[in-house]
Amino acid sequence: MAKNDLRDLSIDELHTRLAEAREELMNLRFQQATGELTDYTRLRHARRQIARILTILNEQTRKASTEGEA
Repeated sequence: MAKNDLRDLSIDELHTRLAEAREELMNLRFQQATGELTDYTRLRHARRQIARILTILNEQTRKASTEGEA
């Protein structure tokens, strides 16, 4: 999923995607520990995806709280 596509999602959908990404990262770490993981770049991509989602969630939360104050 492209970065811009994440911005179009609602906060609930972002939380769902975040949970999925964290579960994927956990599975990748488990595969790494057992020696099954062959593509280590997937770890980096999973961490970056989590960071992107968290960034967008924080932006939307700030935007919502700012609009509530006005």
